[in-house]
Amino acid sequence: MSDIETLKKELPPFEIFDLIPQYAAAGAIDPEKIDLLKWAGVYPQRPQEDGFLMMRVKVPTAELSADTMRVVAGIAEDFGRGLLDVTDRQAFQFHWLRIENIPEILSRLETVGLHTKGACGDTVRAVIASPLAGLDARERIDVRPLAAAMEGSLSGNHDFEDLPRKFKISITATPELEGIHLINDIGFLAHEVDGEVGFDVWVGGGLGAVAHLAKRLGVFIRPEEVVEVGRAIAGAYRDHGYRQNRKKSRLKFLIKDIGVEKFREIVETEYLGRPLRDGPSAPVARFGGSDVLGVNPQKDGLNYVVLTTTVGRINPDKARALATLSEKYGNGMLRTTAFQNMMIPNVPTGNVDALVAELQTLDLAPKATLRGTTIACTGTQFCRLALTETKARVAGMIDVLEPLHSDLDVPFVINLTGCSNACTRYQVADLGFMGANRTNKETGSEDEVYNVHLAGSIGQAQRTGTKLRGVVPAERLTEYTDRVLGDFKANKEAGESFVEYADRMGQERFLPDTVLAAGKELVNA
Repeated sequence: MSDIETLKKELPPFEIFDLIPQYAAAGAIDPEKIDLLKWAGVYPQRPQEDGFLMMRVKVPTAELSADTMRVVAGIAEDFGRGLLDVTDRQAFQFHWLRIENIPEILSRLETVGLHTKGACGDTVRAVIASPLAGLDARERIDVRPLAAAMEGSLSGNHDFEDLPRKFKISITATPELEGIHLINDIGFLAHEVDGEVGFDVWVGGGLGAVAHLAKRLGVFIRPEEVVEVGRAIAGAYRDHGYRQNRKKSRLKFLIKDIGVEKFREIVETEYLGRPLRDGPSAPVARFGGSDVLGVNPQKDGLNYVVLTTTVGRINPDKARALATLSEKYGNGMLRTTAFQNMMIPNVPTGNVDALVAELQTLDLAPKATLRGTTIACTGTQFCRLALTETKARVAGMIDVLEPLHSDLDVPFVINLTGCSNACTRYQVADLGFMGANRTNKETGSEDEVYNVHLAGSIGQAQRTGTKLRGVVPAERLTEYTDRVLGDFKANKEAGESFVEYADRMGQERFLPDTVLAAGKELVNA
């Protein structure tokens, strides 16, 4: 067993919460147990020797009140140097924390119903619930009660605190708009079959250094079966998943080896005690890799407004302003999304223009542009595994490119990650950038570069992108992206997606060396 597997057997991971007050009082963490802090949502941040921590906070069903938003803002201000991130699992993330602060932070979160139990570690992570739940007229069922039940049953449960690796679940009722199920260990998609609403189930999705998109379990289950089936699949993974090599311990590797049919048989016979009903696939989204941005009508005549954060980063002042706007123009509720953005729902039509105007003054406008369809991981600013800077670089790139390419008629997804771990899904973007280092032959220094993964999709194409030959130097990232976007706009057909365009034009057209050498000739081809 690996060291972490041994450690999990010595101390049940969620018992780390009992030790946090001791560590806080001593001002030091037992180095032999520091990895278990992940189960409390806490990681050492880079550089580890400085003793600062970062923390993820779950947002159950992706909903929070204005008062909750103010508490989150206060924590970032009081303990985190004013830094607050919205993650791509609908969570919040703090930085610059000290172990001495953690008990107070956990206490403040508890007062507003938030927690960090299982936000990280080898357990059930935050359950992604569609941010459109209960709002969009196209949904088959409001999945929030099911997501809450799933969170309550699996997340933070001692029965699932020692899984082979992390375990991710998503649930949506608008499958034609969202494709997030393809990259989760379990994805539940509500759809209708012969007048009955049920769920299609997908299993074994996960990216990382070796990407696998989820496969259909081949079933159609009733809403009342969702939590039971989720527990059964998690149990099957717990008991049958691989534990010797952590790089091959995710559910995707088990399913690759034994096949989805055999895995279904294990779930049915060993954990449910009955066969599941066969069923057809749910519809798929054409553009599944980004939010439903902008102002959108709700089924009750109100509107939900998805606002763009710029790679998930906000600050306490903006967070408090959003809380106030949600009360002024909506009903005091907000939501987080799986693409590092936020939403203000329940806005009367007469309030929309005023809300949008105020959001624009905060640089949080609900634009259906690159700012809302681009995500980036934590990067070398804080992450010990990252090889390149990410958020500041991408934010600067978007500031340049957004006014140049605001006339795109289809979404264009850019996902950038500072290493191969795919925390922000570089394999399933129109342009996916993976950070790496390359030795400069002239100076001997290590230069930051990006590998390009072309035309991946968690929408209709359902595929990982192709890794192109060559790399993009970090200092030319904006230039490369600008030229690809310019070429796409100049030569695409009306309504054509970038995936379709890349297939039509061929991969050679987008090679870094080709694009960076061609300049305007590529755009005008």
